[in-house]
Amino acid sequence: MTKNAEVYALCHCAHFDFQNLQIFLQEKERCTAYRSVLHVEWQNGHVYIFDYGIIIFWQLNGSQRNDFIGKVENYAVDPLSTLIEDDFHFETNSEKNYIKNDHIFLINNDNMSLLALSQGIAQSTKLSHFEYRIQQTINEHSHIPKSIAENGNSKLSRSDLAKLRGRLFLSKSDIMLNYDLLDTPNFFWDYPELDSYYFIVIDYLEVKQRMEVLSKKLETIHELFGMIADELRHKHSSLLEWIIIWLIAFEIVVFLTHDVFKWI
Repeated sequence: MTKNAEVYALCHCAHFDFQNLQIFLQEKERCTAYRSVLHVEWQNGHVYIFDYGIIIFWQLNGSQRNDFIGKVENYAVDPLSTLIEDDFHFETNSEKNYIKNDHIFLINNDNMSLLALSQGIAQSTKLSHFEYRIQQTINEHSHIPKSIAENGNSKLSRSDLAKLRGRLFLSKSDIMLNYDLLDTPNFFWDYPELDSYYFIVIDYLEVKQRMEVLSKKLETIHELFGMIADELRHKHSSLLEWIIIWLIAFEIVVFLTHDVFKWI
């Protein structure tokens, strides 16, 4: 029986150098590879490493977790400056599998059950990272629509607007390219009998509902794209108008000096 043991989830990096990490861990530790996830038996606990940058620790304390992270640090690609974390507690010998108040109750804690649960926890943690990035992007650029509403323009140069548009595009495209990570994992094609564990987590953490909210926020960024694009077009057309005005003025000056005043 396990009582009140800790589950800790960490979004550590954009993704892992998974192939080389697998070779390293299988040489050094008791490591088993599944689809896009490695299971490592570590100091009387379990570690599940997902290729998209998530690590799930079961029944390991902070010191043990830090020791493990130190071992895999070199295989992290684009480590995050702001780590995304989540934690639960769990116990076994329950009459049924369920989650309540961030406490996971399990009939047993065999490896495959923990792995199935970890699939859902990992997705939720990655989704939290996406949510953080999107909200941060919206907050950083909220002054643009406000400025346009108040002043009719953003008061930014064309170069600054183009850079902002590029940064927004990178944020949005990175999330959209990785959006399929939030679908039901392919792991359950191989182990369909375990998907009930996965859906317990997905339902409890409201992953589907949060994905809908994330989609709405992506639409907000798309609208912000539109505002910046309109602003760029406005600045470009204004520049062309001024060029035309100056050309006409130059032509008038030439006409006056040459044909009227005969100065040339």
